[in-house]
Amino acid sequence: MALLERLKGDVTFLKGALRALKMTTPIAKNPTRVFPGVVEDLAEKFGDAPALLSDHERLSYRELNARANRYARWALESHVNKGDTVCLLMPNRPEYMAIWLGVTRVGGVVSMLNTHLIGPSLAHCINIVTPKHIIVAAELLDNFATARSHLQMSAKIWVHGRSSEFPSIDREIESIPAETLAHAARRPLTIEDRALYIYTSGTTGLPKAANINHYRLMLASHGFAGAMDTQPTDRMYDCLPMFHTVGGVVATGALLVRGGSVVIRDRFSAREFWDDIVRWDCTLFQYIGELCRYLVNSPTHPKETQHKIRLCCGNGLRPDIWTDFKNRFRIPQILEFYAATEGNVSMFNFEGKPGAVGRIPWFVSHRFPTEVVKFDIDKEQPIRNAEGFCIKCAPNEVGEVIGKILNDPSKPANRFEGYASAEETSRKILHHVFEKGDAWFRTGDLMKKDENGYFYFIDRIGDTFRWKGENVATSEVAEAISVFPGIEEVNVYGVHVPGYDGRAGMAAVRADSEIDLDAFRAHIGKMLPEYARPIFLRVRSEIEVTATFKHKKIDLVKQGFNPSVTKDRIFYNDPSKKAFVALDQALHDRIMRGEVRL
Repeated sequence: MALLERLKGDVTFLKGALRALKMTTPIAKNPTRVFPGVVEDLAEKFGDAPALLSDHERLSYRELNARANRYARWALESHVNKGDTVCLLMPNRPEYMAIWLGVTRVGGVVSMLNTHLIGPSLAHCINIVTPKHIIVAAELLDNFATARSHLQMSAKIWVHGRSSEFPSIDREIESIPAETLAHAARRPLTIEDRALYIYTSGTTGLPKAANINHYRLMLASHGFAGAMDTQPTDRMYDCLPMFHTVGGVVATGALLVRGGSVVIRDRFSAREFWDDIVRWDCTLFQYIGELCRYLVNSPTHPKETQHKIRLCCGNGLRPDIWTDFKNRFRIPQILEFYAATEGNVSMFNFEGKPGAVGRIPWFVSHRFPTEVVKFDIDKEQPIRNAEGFCIKCAPNEVGEVIGKILNDPSKPANRFEGYASAEETSRKILHHVFEKGDAWFRTGDLMKKDENGYFYFIDRIGDTFRWKGENVATSEVAEAISVFPGIEEVNVYGVHVPGYDGRAGMAAVRADSEIDLDAFRAHIGKMLPEYARPIFLRVRSEIEVTATFKHKKIDLVKQGFNPSVTKDRIFYNDPSKKAFVALDQALHDRIMRGEVRL
C-alpha cells in the first residue's frame, strides 16, 4: 500500500473510530445509565416519531416505551426478581423488543431463544438458564411442544396470541398501566447487571447462553450508532433474527439512540427485498454475507437501483461477491465488521477494503489488544514454543484470533463476561499466552492478517461450521442421528460447496442394516432445525477414529460428496423431491456447477 493510500485509510478509519468512541466513552462514566432507561429518555425526546415499524404493527418512541412499561409491571406482578430469567420464543416483530426492554427495566434477564430450534436442542437452551417464565408466540407453540417433554424445570408458560392451554400475555398486559414506573417500584441497576442471554453455538457442543450485561447493550447500540453515523432521518431495514445480537440489538439500538426508525421484517426474502427497501424509504440495512449472496444470485429486480440506501452494515460478506454486490446494487458504502456476541474482539472495516473484516491500526491497538496466533488444526489448540508461550503469526499466515482480557473498570469492553455455564466460560480463556499470568479470549475463528493490518476471516475452528448464517454444532447433529434405529456410529462434518458461504452439513454413518431413508429424513426433520439437517449422507462400513477414539474428519472433508473418490454410497437430501436420493457423478457435477440449489 502506498504511503498516501495508507494515510488516507488511516484518516477514514480515525473518523469512524472517533464517532464510535464519542458515543461509547461516556458509558463507563455513567454506570447507572442503562439501555431501558435510555429508551425512556428517547420517548420524551422523540415522542410520536416512528421507532419500530412492520406491516402488522408500528410503535412510536412513546408507544414503545409505554409497552415496555406494561411488561415491566407484569414482571413485577409475576414475581420476577432481579436476576430471574424469562425465556422469549417469538418471531421478529416490534413487540419483541418491547418485551425484553420491559423485563430488563426491572432487573429481569431475558433469554432470547432461537426460533429455529426444536426438541432437545430447544429444551437444552431453556434448561440451562432455569427460567421463571416462558413467553411463546402462538405460531411457535408446535415448535415448543416438541421440547416440553425434555424440560427439567417448572416455569409458568404464557402465550403471545391465542391458546386454549396457556394464559395470554398480550391480554394480560392490556389491563396494566403504561405510565412511567414510580421510583419506589424500580430496582437499582448498573451496566454490570445481566440483561440478556443470547445463544451462540461456539466451537463445540450445544448452544451456549452468553451473558449479556447492560454495558454490552449500551456498547452495541451506541458504538454502532457512531460507526454508522446514524441520524433521525435514517431508516434501517432489519430482516435478521432478533434473537441474535446483530438483528436484535445492533440494527435496532443503533437507530433508536439517534432518533431513527427500524423496519422489522419477520424473515429475509430475496424476491421482496428491494420492494421493501423502496416502499419503506430505507437508508440502511443490516446484512449477513449469505443474504448478500442470495441477492447477487437473484434475477434483476426493477427496483434494485432505485433505493435510498447510503450504507449497509454487517459481517460475512465474502471477497468473491463484495465488488459485484456493491456495483450491481449501487451501494455507496459497505461497513463490514467483526465481533463476537460474548467476546472482547471487535473491529471495523471503515475503509471498505473488499473481503476484509476490519483492521486495528497502530493508534488504537493499545485499546483493543488483538493477535493472530499459530494454530494446530489436529489438536485444535494454539501452538506454543519451547518456553510454553503462544507464537504470533506472520503476515498472511492463518491462525486463531484472540483478544486480551483486561479487568480494568475503565475498559469494560476488554472483559469477557462468559456464559451461563462456568465450565463453558473456562474453555474460552487462554492462559499464559505471551507472559505468565495473562489471559486471552479465544474467538474460535481462524483468520489471517495481511501486511497492512487488515484481517480476513478464514473459517471456524473445531466441530462447528457455519451454514446459511447459522453455526452448526456437529455434536448436536450426531446426537440426533445416533438415536435413529439401526445407526451404530456417526461422524458429522461440513463440506465446501462452490457458490456458498460456510460449509454444507454431511454425515458419515455406519448402520447395522439397510437405512430407511424416508424414515431417517422424517426423523432429522423432527430432531433438528432446518439449517442443521445434513444435506449429504455417506453410508460406510467403518468409521475411522484416532488413537484417542476421536472421529477422523480431515480426509472425509477433503473427499467431500464426490462419489468418484469412494465406494461408499452417498445420498443427497433433495428439497424438491423431499427425499434422500442417490448421488451419482452427474448430480455431483451439477451441484458443483451451481445448477442445483441446496
